Amino acid sequence: MRRARSRPQSLADLATLRQVLRERHRLAAEAAERQRAEQAAAERARRLFADAVGPVTPLPHHGRALHLLPRPLPLPLQREADEAAALQEALSDEVDIESLLLTDDGLSFRREGVGVDVVTRLRRGHWAIQGEIDLHGLRRDEARTELAAFLREAARRGWRCLRVVHGKGLGSPGRQPVLKGKVHRWLGQHAAVLAFTQASAPEGGAGALVVLLKG
Repeated sequence: MRRARSRPQSLADLATLRQVLRERHRLAAEAAERQRAEQAAAERARRLFADAVGPVTPLPHHGRALHLLPRPLPLPLQREADEAAALQEALSDEVDIESLLLTDDGLSFRREGVGVDVVTRLRRGHWAIQGEIDLHGLRRDEARTELAAFLREAARRGWRCLRVVHGKGLGSPGRQPVLKGKVHRWLGQHAAVLAFTQASAPEGGAGALVVLLKG
């Protein structure tokens, strides 16, 4: 027995059906027009190329799928590595800045031309600490490399006040703070360092320095 076909039950159903069909035809026409435009543009580009270079023999299609991978960001890795190496070489262990350290409890340092009041304000927390690095437990070369990179990053970010943790040296042979003296020398050599002083007790005391950089 042949099954009867379903029919629209009202004029409203017919109107809706016509609207749906018109919309489908419109979308199909737009897609076809876009495809024709893309094909025409590709053909124009092919003709321009053929006119420019002359007759060519197209290569057979390789049949492989092409995977478009995202390109890496253009980070200046080599330049940063060169700057870090140059900065590390500039931070020598042989430079003696002991004579430049102020004879106070914090063994503070200030660059020539920097007033004593700057060290006083630095010790009192006049400048907010914007970044810090913990060198405690690192070997000498590791600490120097990390400090150099940290100072470079601070300059890039425009930071003025930093905290550098070097530890109190209680775990060193003879319980002498070896890294502390080296950090003093490295900071004293860096042209961007205006002054530094021992941190207050809540900020690390004898195991840390508060450093002021050029603005």
